[in-house]
Amino acid sequence: MQHTAHLWLFFVILLGVIVLPGLDMAFVMASAIVGGRRAGLGAVAGIMAGGAVHTALGALGVGVVLRLFPAAFNLLLVAGALYVAWIGVALLRSRSAFDGAVHTHRRPLAATFGRAMLTCLMNPKAYVFMLAVFPQFLRPEYGPVWAQAVVMGLIIAATQALVYGGVALGADRARMRLQRHPGAGVWAARGVGALLVLASTWTAWEGWRL
Repeated sequence: MQHTAHLWLFFVILLGVIVLPGLDMAFVMASAIVGGRRAGLGAVAGIMAGGAVHTALGALGVGVVLRLFPAAFNLLLVAGALYVAWIGVALLRSRSAFDGAVHTHRRPLAATFGRAMLTCLMNPKAYVFMLAVFPQFLRPEYGPVWAQAVVMGLIIAATQALVYGGVALGADRARMRLQRHPGAGVWAARGVGALLVLASTWTAWEGWRL
């Protein structure tokens, strides 16, 4: 297989993983609905930063460590699920999508960025990808491993920006409609909160099975 075809295959697999609803997508959606476009795009940037860390860890062979010490993976699994579930419960208890129950729209952009990056770093789906898929695309015949990791890292970042950026902009449009109908804000907050709780529960269950 030529290197170009090799990278296209990586992109197709990656896109299939990213478009599946999960913790990262749910957090971006929640950030945009509660805090608007700026918060949503800040969350996207944080997810991309977390993806860059995952790429570096994958190139350094952290997948081997997680395979040798599965308890480390399970710890990340539980921590990530609980963290996102906590955000979801806060929204479920709020009276409106905009009442500041989780104070997303009042947080500095750096705080939203940091929370998004933390969500990504504790997302077990990313570690499954780095453990099962990423190492298979690092081939010595295609040149230095670090250079291949950089290229694939750029592909990951671009795909995250495309998919999660679209989610953030769509959620922001939904937010503007909800602001014109305050009564719907309660159900929006509960719906997003339920989405976060379900995403964290499903991810934890599937990740534990793996």
